[in-house]
Amino acid sequence: MHVGFDYGTSNCAMAVMEQGTPRLLTLGDAPYLPSTLHAPHRDAIAGLLVEQLPSSRRNRYLTLRGPQIQRAQALRRTLREEGLPDQLSMGEAALQAYLEEPDEGYYIKSPKSFLGASGLNSAQIALFEDIVLAMMLQVKARAEALLGQPVTRAVIGRPVNFQGLSGEESNRQALAILSEAASLAGFDEVAFLFEPVAAGFEFEARLNADSTVLVVDIGGGTTDCSMLRMGPSYRQQLDRSAQMLGHSGQRIGGNDFDIRLTVEGIMPLLGMHELLKTGKPLPHPLFWDAAAINDVAAQSRFYGLTTGRQLQDMLLDCQPGSLLPRLIRLREHKLSHQVVWRAERGKIALSSEAQSQQPLDELDAGLHAVLTRNQLALAAEPLLEKIGELMDEAIRQAGTRPDTIFVTGGSAKSPLLAEFIRQRLPGIQVAGGDDLGSVAAGLARHAERLFG
Repeated sequence: MHVGFDYGTSNCAMAVMEQGTPRLLTLGDAPYLPSTLHAPHRDAIAGLLVEQLPSSRRNRYLTLRGPQIQRAQALRRTLREEGLPDQLSMGEAALQAYLEEPDEGYYIKSPKSFLGASGLNSAQIALFEDIVLAMMLQVKARAEALLGQPVTRAVIGRPVNFQGLSGEESNRQALAILSEAASLAGFDEVAFLFEPVAAGFEFEARLNADSTVLVVDIGGGTTDCSMLRMGPSYRQQLDRSAQMLGHSGQRIGGNDFDIRLTVEGIMPLLGMHELLKTGKPLPHPLFWDAAAINDVAAQSRFYGLTTGRQLQDMLLDCQPGSLLPRLIRLREHKLSHQVVWRAERGKIALSSEAQSQQPLDELDAGLHAVLTRNQLALAAEPLLEKIGELMDEAIRQAGTRPDTIFVTGGSAKSPLLAEFIRQRLPGIQVAGGDDLGSVAAGLARHAERLFG
């Protein structure tokens, strides 16, 4: 059976066509499985995965990961002897496992953000293949249980660019990781489609006349724009390359809004902007690295031994009453994800409220951050400008203005974004839809044309 598979930065979704209409499959309590994973230890993942693989793929995986599996099995025996958990968790279960014991186990959110990162060595690439594989196995198994038959072919969504301006090498690396994971998970045939094009295919089903559409897809990790000629004249065509007028994309997404709001609204409570006894400010990159949960290099720096020593040295030079011990506590207990999660919750609340109070008891008893719309606006300003540049670039490539703008993705409901787009391209109709499901639905439509 064939499906559309949105392996998203924030959520995974899968859809099938039924009587000409896409249906999103329920992957738990909802059609969306958050893209998070929790393991008892990073080195245990390979040993847990080998037990879940389809029998036809197991020998290949054993060949690829033999030494890692041996280390994992020894580690798992130790975990069991100590009465510690020995399982992989995905989605909300992974988040809860992390929140219960932040400094225990291995937690990763939005692994798709890392797939195109430059400088990854072979061990890191193997780890990301395993993380993606674990999530694909989970989604595929849940889908097959619902459908009652194997899922062997898929059209998988991909951003225009995985890593912003890093070029085709980043895209090649990310697609290789996704392809290898999909093959090991049991997919016999896989095709990739730009996510904004997929969302456009779903929007096209609503059009009664041919139209030029600018699709703006703002996901958790990337923003992608496509200028597409769409409508009844083109719906049944498999090759739509002639109607794809322009594409642009960069690694700017909902996660970046969360991180910038963390820095703007929470990091001052941890000592940012303080002056040392020498009159010098505390280094701002420390606070950015602490919050940058979608940046491998930044997190490696922050949690490395050098930063630990640097923080202890700075503590000796701090003014009385310094808030820097809270940043040290964040580092010691691996609380970066938790603090950014608080900012994300605040960001969502600010869509309907003037301010949002978020507890930070994990850093200091009774501590809370009051996040405001003004802080969010300041945090969002440079990101919105970059999104505007991506819109302009897709329009420039097309050589024509759009008739309609279709906005989708997890950040599409943001009032800030809606107002920004109206001001950027005044006088053009702006449409929305299923912000989280449009990509998966469009992928299913393309899968039906490709494999049906």
